[in-house]
Amino acid sequence: MMRSQWRKHRKNDPAELNITAFMNLMVILVPFLLITAVFSRLAILELNLPSSNDQPDMVPETIQLEVILRADRIEIGERNLGLMTVLPMVEETYDLFSLTEYLKRVKAKYPDKLDATILLEPDVSYEVLVQVMDAVRLFESDQDGKLIQAELFPEISIGDAPVLVRS
Repeated sequence: MMRSQWRKHRKNDPAELNITAFMNLMVILVPFLLITAVFSRLAILELNLPSSNDQPDMVPETIQLEVILRADRIEIGERNLGLMTVLPMVEETYDLFSLTEYLKRVKAKYPDKLDATILLEPDVSYEVLVQVMDAVRLFESDQDGKLIQAELFPEISIGDAPVLVRS
């Protein structure tokens, strides 16, 4: 008889939740996540992808600038008129300084032009693409002893370079 009373008494005991370990974890984890979130910084560059349904009644712009990254050179051209200049590689790296200087001259001719298209071959690395995008977007200038950044063509579209036909 004693056993049956003990079993009934044992079943009626309320279960205790021990959340001390969980609370300790939260006390440590929440400040850690908040501190590390402050140090993570994202740099986002907005790209304009060309659309296939461009409106034909729009007035065409004066120039449609294209910067083509080939494996051994950079070509700068206008979509309708063709190639404007070719910048060969210097010591096995792309000549980004000459690219910026040439684009400054183009910007001086067309000051209202804001967009450019960068076309690249499949074997061009991502790092090179980012460097060229930076060179096309802006340049640094020294004015009164201060280094300032000036805008060239900030609205960048990217795409695949046309296949080079060798004869």
